[in-house]
Amino acid sequence: MSNAVDTRTLEPVSEPLTPVSRQERKLRTRQALLDTALELLADRPFATLSLREVAKGAGIVPTAFYRHFASMEELGVALVEETTRTLRGMMRSARTDPDTYQGMISASVATVHQFVRANEDHFRFLTRERYGGGPLARAIGVELRLFSGDLAIDLARFAPLRSWSTEDLHMLADLIVSVMLTTIVELLEARPADDAKITGTAEKRLRLVLLGVPHWKSA
Repeated sequence: MSNAVDTRTLEPVSEPLTPVSRQERKLRTRQALLDTALELLADRPFATLSLREVAKGAGIVPTAFYRHFASMEELGVALVEETTRTLRGMMRSARTDPDTYQGMISASVATVHQFVRANEDHFRFLTRERYGGGPLARAIGVELRLFSGDLAIDLARFAPLRSWSTEDLHMLADLIVSVMLTTIVELLEARPADDAKITGTAEKRLRLVLLGVPHWKSA
């Protein structure tokens, strides 16, 4: 490494920036396409989005789009996965430490609240496209099933649930995910000033769901 200094200021001379590799440029352009699409989707359905306007917003010619995605539908599915997979990872981390239902509830609701507020455009896109049909709705359905499956695995470590059947664990996980989806929609439709009330209600709903656990006889 060079130790040269600027004799006018006696400050070290910065090394030349490392050239960006072709793969890095490709990844940056791909992310620019995703970010542009999400920005354009702020108040419109995905079906109205054109490849040409997404490419223009990302600063590339339309034909270059196909170096990154085979179709607009593939880009849409990538947007779905970008949000849901990050949230799945965060939720699993939030459920790692709590040893009680209450601990798991509080950690999970806090994580959802934080992530939704930090990624509102992503979640508006997901909630809008969830019932729109086509590849995007199917991709969202797949991600929700994976989300529920992760939760079912984590629920099985609690003592009262260790004897439950896989089917019943997934049923309980589906109920919890439904509460979370309702909470996400409520957060998106409310002002941040109402967040404490919404998250408090979410915790109550989850406690109500889990009140039945000790009384359920799993087949």
